[in-house]
Amino acid sequence: MFTNWRIFAVNRQKTFSVHIHTTCYCKIKANLKRSKTQVPLTRSYSSPPGIVGNEVKSLHSIINPPVAKIRNIGIMAHIDAGKTTTTERILYYSGYTRSLGDVDDGDTVTDFMAQERERGITIQSAAVTLDWKGYRVNLIDTPGHVDFTLEVERCLRVLDGAVAVFDASAGVEAQTLTVWRQADKHKIPRICFLNKMDKTGASFNYAVESIREKLKAKPLILQLPIGEARTFQGVVDVVNREKLIWNSDSDDGKDFERKPLSEASDPTLLKETVEARNSLIEQVADLDDEFADLVLGEFSEDFDLVPAEKLQAAIHRVTLAQAAVPVLCGSALKNKGVQPLLDAVTTYLPSPEEREHGFLERMSRLLLPFADQHVEIPSLTAGNIALTVGLKQTATGDTIVSSKSSALAAARRAGKGERKPGRISEAESVLLAGVEIPEPVFFCTIEPPSAAKQPDLDHALEHLQREDPSLKVKLDPDSGQTVLCGMGELHIEIIHDRIKREYGLETYLGPLQVAYRETILNSVRATDTLDRVLGDKRHFARAELEVRPAEEPCGVATIEYADSVGEDLLQAPREDIENAVHSACLQGPLLGSPIQDVAVTLHSLMIHPGTSTTMVTACISRCVQKALKKADKQVLEPLMSLEVTVSREYLSPVLADLAQRRGNIQEIQTRQDNKVVLGFVPLAEIMGYSTVLRTLTSGSATFALELSTYQAMSPQDQRTLLSQRSGLARML
Repeated sequence: MFTNWRIFAVNRQKTFSVHIHTTCYCKIKANLKRSKTQVPLTRSYSSPPGIVGNEVKSLHSIINPPVAKIRNIGIMAHIDAGKTTTTERILYYSGYTRSLGDVDDGDTVTDFMAQERERGITIQSAAVTLDWKGYRVNLIDTPGHVDFTLEVERCLRVLDGAVAVFDASAGVEAQTLTVWRQADKHKIPRICFLNKMDKTGASFNYAVESIREKLKAKPLILQLPIGEARTFQGVVDVVNREKLIWNSDSDDGKDFERKPLSEASDPTLLKETVEARNSLIEQVADLDDEFADLVLGEFSEDFDLVPAEKLQAAIHRVTLAQAAVPVLCGSALKNKGVQPLLDAVTTYLPSPEEREHGFLERMSRLLLPFADQHVEIPSLTAGNIALTVGLKQTATGDTIVSSKSSALAAARRAGKGERKPGRISEAESVLLAGVEIPEPVFFCTIEPPSAAKQPDLDHALEHLQREDPSLKVKLDPDSGQTVLCGMGELHIEIIHDRIKREYGLETYLGPLQVAYRETILNSVRATDTLDRVLGDKRHFARAELEVRPAEEPCGVATIEYADSVGEDLLQAPREDIENAVHSACLQGPLLGSPIQDVAVTLHSLMIHPGTSTTMVTACISRCVQKALKKADKQVLEPLMSLEVTVSREYLSPVLADLAQRRGNIQEIQTRQDNKVVLGFVPLAEIMGYSTVLRTLTSGSATFALELSTYQAMSPQDQRTLLSQRSGLARML
């Protein structure tokens, strides 16, 4: 099954224990019974061993290199910055593909899903393995679309470094900020690659400044571009004071020339390079004491004498400490600058032994990932990323250990093992460092073609949920329909398409709806009594509680206990009471949406001896629901952070349209010849916006969305929404 594949990291030693840290799902086609992709793959990624005369490298030659020679990296960026194209060039120049793949042609190695090739975007992360000048590089190409942010999150957890790809004409964009924050969270050292230097409007200085201003990072300029936009020819290696010029007659970018800069042939370029190098040396000396002592001691009179290898070693230390980020440039599409990028990966990003991971591994069967292909291997050394088969009960973010003591130790290291009042003990439930899964913002019903196919649909959705934790599936208690909850329109559309292609089910989606939340505005007390006789046994429970607005925002209800209920709780475990409260808050009284920002205080709980736990929890749930119905209620709607990049001529109609969508414009920035509109807009108003924006701007504008928060709707908007929902319910 697809869901039985896991990637795991091995660190430090070549030992054999039973600790498996399951991390990210990379796209590995493990179930050959699934339907084939409808886009033919005509390129061979790996060459089977033993074939004579095949120029493509054998994968088996790089199975177990020294740990110091391993680089586990991810490619991350805003959508359309060129991640997949950069990955394709890396594979080609390292000798693992015969031809250059193209996203527009749908023949790239890492975008092998049919949906990816048709849309020209990355949906799921894909792992590939290659070698470069004696180093082994395990590379993961991640998505750039906001709907698939979780894919980036779960991959970064196992990586030792990352390459952040930027569109040189746009600099830092909306999703760049998101993936950068994720890398900061996991303390990932990274380097920056300013891609698309050949594009109209490309500006090296602008892109570098945006890194400094928007990401609050310290860029270390290791390269200078030779020309920009149409005049882009190559790059200058600042560290070595050399220029790299790609042959204009070369179709694949393999043919380029490296020359030292000289006063005779390149006086202006040499002057700029010397100034950039001196500035780089000063920057690194400020961040690395060892290098500062060297420079001030031996080379204070002339920075030109600082050896390149000493400077590179210092940059490596600074990068590892995440004190600064090396910056390189090029054009992956035009086959320029990728080879130096690979050199930078091996020179400046850390090896696994320079990063701290606390797990070791033992597996009966191991495989190396190569996009949709794999190679079985007999063993794996510390620091590598690989796959395992057969973990049927685990999901992304799980940690499998040999004993509860090991689990508790891991929990404490993760900072999540402390016992909290009112919660079950560590020994009963171990919370390990998993993936933070964002809450869905869209939902719709999904139905099979017939009732007989419902088990097949349930089976498909069960596996897709394990594979994609950001997908939620629930059953509507009123209609009995299955409901899909996802991160966006594209997310749900992709899931629907995958069910059809991979599981052979023609399903029907209901109208796409926004996932609202509900809260209360005042404090209310309620009492509920449950008194039933089942068989010859009487079950009696009486609860009194108060619901009120929480002092701090909270996704789930906070629960408190009055002093008077201490003795009574001996008969009803607190976890059962809390489960009852949380269950009652799953469906609010207005729209049936989850309740948030609510605090519940249990004032009294009377239980007849012999009353079942089920009856007690039912009584508490009914009491909470009764209190919520009596309170003044408020609908909360998801508010999206919006970034629109538009040319000056179309700015006015775009702003007018956003005003009609209840948009709140925060700032209008200038980015080269374009304007960047930053603001907030309710999610309900932005559905179908891509089509409208294309019409307004003749297809020239782009936009990016990200969930910001949930905000209270105005009374008028709330009445309109409730009226629409009640009308829809009557129609159904």
